[in-house]
Amino acid sequence: MSSIRAVITSFINFLNGTRARKLIDNFAPWAVIALAAFLRLWQLGYPSKLVFDETYYVKDAWTLWNTGTEKAWPQDPNLAFEAGQVNNYLSDPSFVVHPPLGKWLIGFGMWLFGAENSFSWRISTALIGIASVALLMLVAKLLFKSQGWAIAAGFLFAIDGHAIVLARTALLDSTLMFFVLLAFYFVLKDQALRNIDVVVWFRPWLIAAGLALGAATAVKWSGLYFLAAFGIYIVVSEAVARRAAGQKDWLTAGFIKQGAATFLQMVPITLFVYLISWTGWILTAGGYDRNATDNWFTSLIEYHKAAYGFHVALAAPHAYASNPLSWLFAIRPTSFFYEGLKYGENGCLSADGCSSAITALGNPFIWWPAAASVFFVAVWYAKTRERLAGLILLGLAGGYLPWIFYMHRTTFQFYAIAFLPWMILALLFVARHYVSNAVRPIRAQGWFYLYLLLALAGTMFFLPIWIGTWTPYWYWHLHMWLPSWI
Repeated sequence: MSSIRAVITSFINFLNGTRARKLIDNFAPWAVIALAAFLRLWQLGYPSKLVFDETYYVKDAWTLWNTGTEKAWPQDPNLAFEAGQVNNYLSDPSFVVHPPLGKWLIGFGMWLFGAENSFSWRISTALIGIASVALLMLVAKLLFKSQGWAIAAGFLFAIDGHAIVLARTALLDSTLMFFVLLAFYFVLKDQALRNIDVVVWFRPWLIAAGLALGAATAVKWSGLYFLAAFGIYIVVSEAVARRAAGQKDWLTAGFIKQGAATFLQMVPITLFVYLISWTGWILTAGGYDRNATDNWFTSLIEYHKAAYGFHVALAAPHAYASNPLSWLFAIRPTSFFYEGLKYGENGCLSADGCSSAITALGNPFIWWPAAASVFFVAVWYAKTRERLAGLILLGLAGGYLPWIFYMHRTTFQFYAIAFLPWMILALLFVARHYVSNAVRPIRAQGWFYLYLLLALAGTMFFLPIWIGTWTPYWYWHLHMWLPSWI
């Protein structure tokens, strides 16, 4: 045992050496991005069927790209669409309840690679998912001031099943996550330069954050929650900092003047970007409710009223609906796709049959420790008011807390992708705290490396049910650790 410890200690000391550290800092981020790309692009076209809500977004994206608005389809169009008959849409408008930007991006991939190819349905989302891994590393480096912890954050995000499945499926939520994470990055850049001595009316990073939040909101309205969370944080934290610095006019200068400046630099640009995403609907005559009133603006308001009414009233039963209170614990992951074969059918050699499954299930070795870390960070912040902990909780405040008020509504576990990056940041916050405060930091660092290997082993085990690999039924069932996962 002592010899094994000696070897591990020597290896860690080598990794901490100047030459090794330089190599890791320079090349490891690219290796993480390459790993993320492989896990998101490998056999991306499987299955060549519309899975889960792709039945809406893919077809809507194609009609949006070709006509400027979403169109209706004949009854039961999926089989024909999957067979390559992608232009059978009707001239009638379709009532859709999500903004257009995410579908514009899906449509771009379809235009680029051919709508008849299932790879093209998903390529835009996959590339955005890969970019999100790189973006999280940039965010983590700003937060932790360490390339090593940034690489660890990207690595865990790259290999988590929830992130992998959402990036491999033509849904909107992974794209929403990218834009709100991008906005968070811009907020961090702004906060690094903030000046509490004067009222600043031009803060380019805040304007950039507004652009990103406008794009997020143009994918899903959930982007507005992040706009509120980030904006309130900036105004309140800066006013509190002014008060702590002893400024007598902290209330007037901080809350009122600087609050107004922050509002004007974020909110109008957010709304402008959101409105631009509706250009196709505005400039054409065939969109749903386009001619509900005498002008496009009031017609757009009527459309939004109808969409809002749909969202707040959505309470239809669904086999994979999941209460928001259970999301942190991954109690009911969403099954996006499942097919089974009997013994002897299409080459199935398993006596109890074969399965092909795509389940938006997070890597348990990442998800559950990350969930526990969220509670640790929350308690830590309540006790210490440490700014780093508060910033990590900020993403959870924008991405998770609002859903607590919609527990009557039909919701799904996969919505959690919007705040998964902050769960991973919480996990890294705890790991960093453990390593930096350990009596034997080298040993603590070694345990963390072993944890990363365990997480990677978990990914290798669960990968087949994330990408639809055909396996014996018993092997699929082996992955169903909780009855609620089935």
